[in-house]
Amino acid sequence: MTPLLHHVADFVIEVGSPITVGETSEGLRRVVPILGGRLSGPRLCGEILAAGADYQLIREDGFSTLDARYVARLDNGALLYIVNAGVRFGAPSVMARITRGEPVDPSDVYFRTSPRFETSSAEHQWLLRPLYLATGARYPDRVELRVFEVG
Repeated sequence: MTPLLHHVADFVIEVGSPITVGETSEGLRRVVPILGGRLSGPRLCGEILAAGADYQLIREDGFSTLDARYVARLDNGALLYIVNAGVRFGAPSVMARITRGEPVDPSDVYFRTSPRFETSSAEHQWLLRPLYLATGARYPDRVELRVFEVG
């Protein structure tokens, strides 16, 4: 069977200046503060709180692993904890521009994540079991994600 993708929401995540831990044996380690944002779409709407960060590992060949953890307050007041792990890669020259905080054309970068959700909200328990896939774009001041439930 071929899976279907069902649009859940679009996330606009405002980010701060990266904190560079440095070059480790695994690659360049950075922590990018999450400052806020919005999520809006057919199944979720709310605000992203200034409560989290993206923990990145960037290799010299342009391959990055991402592990973002943050909190959203939905329009009904429910809180949603989000763990969003994924990968981002492209030509090393393009990825170096992202690392320096320069704008790049999103079509030059493969950026996919798999969000997972936790909540105590009875109304949003539907979020807890399915798999999700997101496509992403990185801009100097924000990350934009389109989140889909895999059906």
